[in-house]
Formats: sequence, structure tokens, C-alpha cells
Amino acid sequence: MYKPFDLTGKVALVTGGNGGIGLGMAEALAQAGSDVVIWGTNAEKNDAAVKKLGSHGRHVTARKVNVASEIEVVDAMGATIKDMGRLDTVIANAGVGGGAPSFSQMSLEIWRRVHAVNEEGVFFTLREACKHMVERAGKGDAGGSLIGVASLAGLEGAGRNEAYSATKGAVLAMMRSIAVEHARYGIRANSIAPGWIATDMTQPAQNSKAFADKVIPRVPMRRWGKPEDFGGIAVYLASDASKYHTGDTFIIDGGYIIF
Repeated sequence: MYKPFDLTGKVALVTGGNGGIGLGMAEALAQAGSDVVIWGTNAEKNDAAVKKLGSHGRHVTARKVNVASEIEVVDAMGATIKDMGRLDTVIANAGVGGGAPSFSQMSLEIWRRVHAVNEEGVFFTLREACKHMVERAGKGDAGGSLIGVASLAGLEGAGRNEAYSATKGAVLAMMRSIAVEHARYGIRANSIAPGWIATDMTQPAQNSKAFADKVIPRVPMRRWGKPEDFGGIAVYLASDASKYHTGDTFIIDGGYIIF
């Protein structure tokens, strides 16, 4: 019987998994049978996510982690692997926005804050995950899936969002390089590039009549994306169905980029 999407026995870590796209992916992973670890900076949202995901009968835990802090990520990764015994899937999803009235008015503070989370946070998270997975491969237990959540902003021009778009372009390049280096260990690395998705980060745009009138009608699917729209790709990339699929970018945008 063909059951490559069954995640029973696998363990997944989702950074920024207590809300938005991260929670949408985490919930699908739990429903597919994976145990799940959530990292987030808001303790209350972490607890709520654990309660929600735990209803699917999986082992779900959460930890308060700021991925922009190298020491927090190193400590949390060690504790997570000790608690769970292993990690099969790591989704570097935590991210922040940070625009400016114009590029010429963008402050160094905004630039560095966005890069600290969106670029360095992904680096810290996946570097530590690679240490674990490579070590595991050396013991005869090869395999693992690393996923970087980028954005269409890393592929298209995002006016007044140069800091954000620069970090997302960096994630796309980083994931391709990780894929090439780690394929020999059975580790695959892929990116997800969301389009316009209804989350807390995009709330200002959701509240804008001009945006609703001019941008969303350009989405061929004619609607905002939802966090649950990312459940399928998360399960696929975490599962044995994708064991020969690496170095790719999955654009989940309702067709926006092609129109």
C-alpha cells in the first residue's frame, strides 16, 4: 500500500509555528502523524498552538526562542533534540516585516532588525539542524528535510521593502547551496515562496481598500491565501514522497507571479 505521506515516527520543528503560515504547516504535519516542536517568541501563542495541535493526538511541544539570537538557537536546538530524540524536518519559517516610506529613507536599524531574524535566524536554525542530521547520517541513519520559508519578495521587486526582499532572496540562495552540499547525506533542502497570504504580518494590506481593489484582483485565484493552504506542501516536503526532490522553490501564490 502506498503511504509515503504518513509521517508517523517523524519529528518536525517549525520556527514561528505559533501563528500564520507556520501554524498552518504545523497543524497539517501533526494531522499527518508527525510529532511537532514549535519555536516562537510569544509564550501565550505558543501555549495556544500546543493545545490546538495536541488535539490531533501527536506529541507537541513549544519553546520560547528568538531565532535572531545565536545562543538561543544553539541551546534550543540541543534541548529539542534531547527531548524528542531526533529531528526529521526543520522548517525555518520565523520572520518579520520591515518597510520604510522609501528606500532612501530606510534606516540601518530597520535593515539590521529584518536581517537578524529573516536571514541570520534561518542561518542559525538550519546550521544547527545540519549538524544533527549529518551526525545522524554518519551513524547510518541518513535523511532529513530542511525548508526555508522565503517570499515572492525574494523573486519580484518589492518597493519600499528592500530589507525584507533582500533577506528572502538570501534564503532562496542559501537553500540551494545547502541542498548541493548535503544531498550526499540524504538531506534535502527546499524553499517555499508565499504570495499574498492573510496573516498578522499582512494585516495593514488586508485593511487597505486600495490593496483590495488593485492587488488581490490580480491574483488568478481571486482571493487571499490562507495559512492552511501551506499544509499540503509541508507534508509533502516532510514525507518520503519528496526523498529525491531538493534544491527547489515552491511558489504558493494563487498564480500571482505568472499573471
